[in-house]
Amino acid sequence: MNKINSRKAAIIGCGFVGSASAFALMESGLFSEMVLIDADRNKAEGEALDISHGLPFAKPMQIYAGEYSDIADAAVIIVTAGAGQKPGETRLDLVKKNVGIFKSVIPEIARYNQDGILLIVANPVDILTYAAAKLSGFPPERVFGSGTVLDTARLKYLLGEHLGVDNRSVHAFIIGEHGDSEIAAWSSATVSGVPLNSICEMRGHFNHQASMDKIAEDVKNSAYHIIEKKKATYYGIAMSVKRICEAIVRDEKSILPVSSIQFNNHGISDIALSMPAIVGKNGVETVVPINLSPQEEADLQKSAATLKAIADEILP
Repeated sequence: MNKINSRKAAIIGCGFVGSASAFALMESGLFSEMVLIDADRNKAEGEALDISHGLPFAKPMQIYAGEYSDIADAAVIIVTAGAGQKPGETRLDLVKKNVGIFKSVIPEIARYNQDGILLIVANPVDILTYAAAKLSGFPPERVFGSGTVLDTARLKYLLGEHLGVDNRSVHAFIIGEHGDSEIAAWSSATVSGVPLNSICEMRGHFNHQASMDKIAEDVKNSAYHIIEKKKATYYGIAMSVKRICEAIVRDEKSILPVSSIQFNNHGISDIALSMPAIVGKNGVETVVPINLSPQEEADLQKSAATLKAIADEILP
């Protein structure tokens, strides 16, 4: 078995998301080696060359196009391969297409690397994370998806704009499915420990429910609006991939709402969805319990049931 190189990443799929993620990771200086793999070898070579030409302005790094055999010692394998979301198409519409792609990609990864972390970014991320866990045979803590890390960032951004405060001081999560049944966990949201409603009133906002409904809806529809305007979303998710990789490589034990297989969490088992989790060098250490209102709890159960029904149909 190959010794894992903690400074090596692999990216499978060099479309918009894969190449933007590769660029974000090059800029981050987290890795000293990165291999890009794509069904179209020329595409991977072109992206590797293009990104490499910026290395004189960044940290030393080896970036190249490769084969699956080149991932044997990669610490993090980032899977973005899959069909993209088209205008008018939901993330769940993609599911059959992309599970089919995963049935060829994931066994190839597992053939060469059994000790790295599988980070799933392709959509629908929850179903594909579940599929990757089943197809790879990796321990569940080492297979997780980007989940609602980006949705949560969108929530923080919009709340920061609404309140006129630094969005990094906003502590709030989107949980459940990365998609149409996602839930804004308002009951546990604070701004630097101050309950949300208190700081809203301090900033001159009193129509709490209407504001919360609008912001949650805007977060949910963000991707659709971006796809409508520019055909794809990739910068936000690339920054999310970089953030997750930071937590892994530096063993930060950061709390991030990644998509992982649940084990009797809020009564949910045997499906992947997003809940805040401690992320470090070994993957998902543990899911972090957060307080939910009865309505949020019911919505989470519904989100899980939606995903489970699809997973059972696609991956019996």
